[in-house]
Amino acid sequence: MLFEKKIDDPLAKLVNCKDLLFVQDIDGVCIPLVKNPLEREIDTNYVKEVSKLGNNFSVLTCGEHEGRRGVNRIIERAFGSDELPKEKGLYLPGLAACGIEYQDSFGNVETFGLSKSEKSFLSKIPLKIKNLLKVELIKNFPYLKKETIYKEVEIAVCDTRYSPAINLNSLFTIVDNEINKVIKLQMIMQDVMNEIIAYSISLGLGDSFYLHISPNLGRSKESEIIKFATPKDIGSTDIQLIIKGALKEAGLLILINKYVFSKTGNYPFGEKFSVRDAPNSIEKLIELCKAKVPQKMMPTLVGVGDTITSTRDIGTNKWLRGGSDRGFLTLIQRLGEAYNKSNQIIFVDSSFGEVYRPSVLDGNYNGISDEEDELKFTIVMNKGPDEYKSWIIEFCKRRLEKLDI
Repeated sequence: MLFEKKIDDPLAKLVNCKDLLFVQDIDGVCIPLVKNPLEREIDTNYVKEVSKLGNNFSVLTCGEHEGRRGVNRIIERAFGSDELPKEKGLYLPGLAACGIEYQDSFGNVETFGLSKSEKSFLSKIPLKIKNLLKVELIKNFPYLKKETIYKEVEIAVCDTRYSPAINLNSLFTIVDNEINKVIKLQMIMQDVMNEIIAYSISLGLGDSFYLHISPNLGRSKESEIIKFATPKDIGSTDIQLIIKGALKEAGLLILINKYVFSKTGNYPFGEKFSVRDAPNSIEKLIELCKAKVPQKMMPTLVGVGDTITSTRDIGTNKWLRGGSDRGFLTLIQRLGEAYNKSNQIIFVDSSFGEVYRPSVLDGNYNGISDEEDELKFTIVMNKGPDEYKSWIIEFCKRRLEKLDI
């Protein structure tokens, strides 16, 4: 176990750190990746232990808390009760939909930065995505039975409330993961979601949404770069329709805002602060923190994620770096430098699930990081979510033993 390292291990110090905030992704970290998101499962021991951390723990995910595909439903199924998690405070507190949907551990939800017209638009989009996807699949894969396509579309289209998406993991299976067909599916997914963006523009909502691609290869101007499949990497599996400004790194400031309020009764960025109020660069986010959050109020941050990418562009010989967790983990690392805090970055190898991802088991970081990457991992959970869950359960027990919090 990592706790058996020598006493100067930087994480060992966190056991005694009172002003501490864990910020953790969910899928691929504490829940293994699966082909059908409706079949996700969560460990009740993990849920019970992290609940004891109280305000020192928050999630930050592009998934959602509520709705039939929300993580709250997974927790309720795990405990076999719709009431117990709410009574005992066993929901995962923090931000979902990349920074739009916040909840406490009792499932009390609030949303930030959404207009009524945007909510109305989002409510109609899952059905539109399904219809567009059906047409494209029938046209491009005529050998597949319509019944099969309709069934797969129901799995693939995530009818979430604030971040409707296409998830291709199950569809990859029915084309036998053949590389050319996988790439074709990725192109179809991108075309369908681009059509949704065009539809939003036609309704006067051109400044409302963007497409979040996971995993991605970073950004080119205003758009994320899709990662097409290779023989060694399945590439992008999801594209979500997200509110503009809803980036995890911006969401991190909401969590810091909430944490400082829990300690002092004051919101450093203002009570109504949302991702749409946040600047759009790491440097400016740091500047805002330095202007609003005094040294003594800034907690030591531990970031936990799994979706990090790095691929060399053959044409330019430059590194394309992305992944939905890269931004907030980089910001945590940089805030540690700015505030002279021992912030920590934990990378969880999520290649152990049903979805193919690059792995670090062989000791290299191909497809994940590179020698010039500024993002550095403090700890690598190279045995995946199971190792991370065991680690944080042990961490919670030791921390609560040592601190009267």
